[in-house]
Amino acid sequence: MIAVRLGCALLAALVAIPAPAEAPTYPDRPVRIIVPIGPGGSYDLIGRMMAEQLSKRLPQNVFVENKPGAGTIVGTQAAIASGADGYTLLVGGLSNIVFNAALYSKLSYDPLRDLKPVALFYTFPYVLIANKDLPYRTLDDIVKATKDKPDSVSIANAGVGTGQHLVAAAFMKAAGVKFLEVPYKGVSAAYPDLFAGRVDLFFDSASAALPHIRAGKVRGIALAGPRRNALIPDVPTMAEAGVNGFDIESWLGLFVPAGTPEPVVETLRAEIKAIVPDLKERFEQTGGNAIEMTPAQTDAFIRAEYDAWTKVIKDAGIKLD
Repeated sequence: MIAVRLGCALLAALVAIPAPAEAPTYPDRPVRIIVPIGPGGSYDLIGRMMAEQLSKRLPQNVFVENKPGAGTIVGTQAAIASGADGYTLLVGGLSNIVFNAALYSKLSYDPLRDLKPVALFYTFPYVLIANKDLPYRTLDDIVKATKDKPDSVSIANAGVGTGQHLVAAAFMKAAGVKFLEVPYKGVSAAYPDLFAGRVDLFFDSASAALPHIRAGKVRGIALAGPRRNALIPDVPTMAEAGVNGFDIESWLGLFVPAGTPEPVVETLRAEIKAIVPDLKERFEQTGGNAIEMTPAQTDAFIRAEYDAWTKVIKDAGIKLD
């Protein structure tokens, strides 16, 4: 009888103990993607594509927040400071992951230490475009004219330290030429002068330049990428046009703060891997290409880009502080 009472008491005690709560499934609240520039441009376009597709696959909404300022620094800092929980992602590319570390001696973040790549999935070439009435028709014509008379051909950029500026600097070194550099406050400010012939050349992303090339407002000279683009098939690559070793593509991906739990990162990686094939055609319509890398390949690629562009920027003596 005593044994029965003890057994009943023990059973009652076990029933009274609450079951452990289940760990919340990621994500259990909305996820934010920070775009470190204002609306428009490749960062914003790709960030919104990914937010749209991730919202369809994850159990929570994924939304974009534009945080422009200080050449992508403001938005990147905000992402790093948000907490390593997977609820804030960052669109990362050459500017905020690679360029800024070499351009600023006192940058408040270390991109290789403070950020973890989830995945790189989009690449796009820069394209050298010219005023449609420029008398030099080919890249070879431009290079020969500039070697004979340095600074006789002008080239716009979207501001010191921008991709347009640094690609032009890398090209001048590769081709052994010197253009007259004309800085503008942003891409949109450069195009009216290029259309009017007040500046001769401009390196811009294929996505931004494509509509103007196809409309006949500017002339495509050469693509700084490994292959021709199907949307502008008559524009040769740099190698085809006579400048070897100038194979440059920009890239974009999603990053999280370092320390984000690995299961969360793996969840995001799996979703992105499933999404990218469906976005391949849309990427190509913007002048870009879909890519897929393993985590190890991604880390090695970013390190190589970091080292290569740091040398270009230091050799050109470009600093922003």
